[in-house]
Amino acid sequence: MASLVRMGVERSTAVAPISPREQDWAQRLPETIERGAKHLLSLQGPDGYWQGELEADSTLESDYIYYLFVLGKADPLRIAKLANYVRSKQLDDGGWSIYPGGPSELNATCKAYFALKLAGDDPNSSSLNAARETIHRLGGLENTNSYVRFYLALVGALGWELVPAIPPELMLLPNWFFINIYEMSSWTRGIVIPMAILSAIRPDWRLPERARVDELFKNPAHKAAAFDWSEKTISWKNFFLALDRAFKVYEKLPWKPFRQRALREAKRWVLEHIERTEGLAAIYPAMMNSIFALMAVGLGPDDPLTRREIQEFSRFEIEEANSIRLQPCVSPVWDTCIAMVSLEEAGVAADHPELVKAAEWILSKQILGTGDWQVKNKDGEPGGWAFEFRNDHYPDVDDTAFVLMALQRVKYPDEKRMEAAIRRGIQWLLSMQNRDGGWGAFDRDNDRRFICNIPFADHNAMIDPSTADVTARVLECLGRFGWSAGHTAVQRAVRFLLKDQCDDGSWFGRWGVNYVYGTSGVLRSLETVSLSAQDYCQRAVSWLKSVQKPDGSFGESLLSYHVESAKGRGNSTASQTAWGLIGLLAAAGPSDSASSKAAEFLVTQQNDDGSWSEADFTGTGFPCVFYLKYHLYRNSFPVYALARFHNQSRQAQEFCAFKFRPEEFRQRSGF
Repeated sequence: MASLVRMGVERSTAVAPISPREQDWAQRLPETIERGAKHLLSLQGPDGYWQGELEADSTLESDYIYYLFVLGKADPLRIAKLANYVRSKQLDDGGWSIYPGGPSELNATCKAYFALKLAGDDPNSSSLNAARETIHRLGGLENTNSYVRFYLALVGALGWELVPAIPPELMLLPNWFFINIYEMSSWTRGIVIPMAILSAIRPDWRLPERARVDELFKNPAHKAAAFDWSEKTISWKNFFLALDRAFKVYEKLPWKPFRQRALREAKRWVLEHIERTEGLAAIYPAMMNSIFALMAVGLGPDDPLTRREIQEFSRFEIEEANSIRLQPCVSPVWDTCIAMVSLEEAGVAADHPELVKAAEWILSKQILGTGDWQVKNKDGEPGGWAFEFRNDHYPDVDDTAFVLMALQRVKYPDEKRMEAAIRRGIQWLLSMQNRDGGWGAFDRDNDRRFICNIPFADHNAMIDPSTADVTARVLECLGRFGWSAGHTAVQRAVRFLLKDQCDDGSWFGRWGVNYVYGTSGVLRSLETVSLSAQDYCQRAVSWLKSVQKPDGSFGESLLSYHVESAKGRGNSTASQTAWGLIGLLAAAGPSDSASSKAAEFLVTQQNDDGSWSEADFTGTGFPCVFYLKYHLYRNSFPVYALARFHNQSRQAQEFCAFKFRPEEFRQRSGF
């Protein structure tokens, strides 16, 4: 690879003076960026995209063992490899955690115990004895979430009376009704609608007798603990618990006048939503549930449609010599746009063949068809991007904003095609702004918090409201394309962000860990609309400095989602240090000592091949429930952060293919 100068970025000759202590790492900075960019380019696939592994906890492997038994495809070798992986994650106290370094967690431990029993492990073995003791210590099977109990009931290991009612009649509620399927988040719809089919049909999929788990109840006399009334008599929780009891009575009636129509609607919805995608919602739980639902309505594992879904689902497997692990989904669009932005900042020429190839691939993934988002956004026109290879019903705001920023800095040969795609993407983003001024991930105004009290809503992600990190991504995108702080859409977004700011100056990170991620993203976005000098930004910078470690690094544990005192505290990581540096650069600049210390840490921690090492999870699925490790974060974000530090220090100019006049675009309806 050519040097940064020869890669097409002009540099100012003015260099700020540096102290002798800084001289060594500062001299290594350009080489570090170049080596990191080379490594990142080496990871690009032949079709132009990047795709890193997306790692989660052991519940995926536990569920997959269960899934293979239900399918009747429990090949002993595959089961043994999956069980090996689950066993490898058991903690010293006998439990399983939902993130590295985390404590034993009840649901993950129950799933692992059940899966290993299915795999043939002796329940009296020392490992399962320890697991059982930990389950009792954590509250017993009666206190697991509704999905654990649902899957156990589905195979006869638990009674249906211990599972929340999920009546398919939900499909018949009109969209204007205060509860309907489109008031749920997109991922919840994909998970729950197949579950409604299964809940109504209740297929006879009994597994071997060894699969019973009665021994996991801590108090067998109180198995229905999850349905205990709230102490507050008049509450949404008690309202929905009463409704659950009513539905369970209805379930026992011999005549259900709307049941068959509801099942037809649920089946139609599932069939429609597995088209134009690589599996329902392209995420693990929805895909597994859809396969079960297809089987329940008579389309067995060898039916062409079910077989196709099974094949799509199997692509999440990563098989090694002695183990199989699963990804919860794949992230090629997300990984690609982040890698592109990092390389662009690192000085790779705007017309570099690999960037042009990546842009070509990204352009081919723009979604121009219909999707669920149109239920609440009737005047918006398609133009977004999804997270995965193909998931046409669910373009998302975060991916779309990042993609647009990546495309903006590519010198693409077909300029008209590129401009048209970018215009459609920006217009779609603007149409997705919520009433409160922020943006959610997949839907507009999906914020009816009271439905989070529904008994099957205990995955902590029933709705998709505005969040600071997604709002910041859109604001950064708009600012880069020419929107100013005075524009109405920007003003609404800033008001939302100010309302969402914590008292200490930080912002919560919904999709990344956690306050370091949220604070960094907001600061970067406010920089693009020239607001970084405002007092609320300086308060945020002060917070970042307060959690920066003496060596310049940042690290924040997933414990920060559970415990307030863990904010900004945890093992140092490359990705979080990069985020911290990005935030500092946005509102303090490269000359600030905190910025220099963060940059120095990243330079000195780079591996010889241009990569960085990182063991911790720094991605978020559902806060407090499900976490992720994006394997490319540790390489992409440090390259971007260091290159940005270098560019700001030298006042480098950057290539920008497009900027627009905001008045050329429509704002969302309803404002």
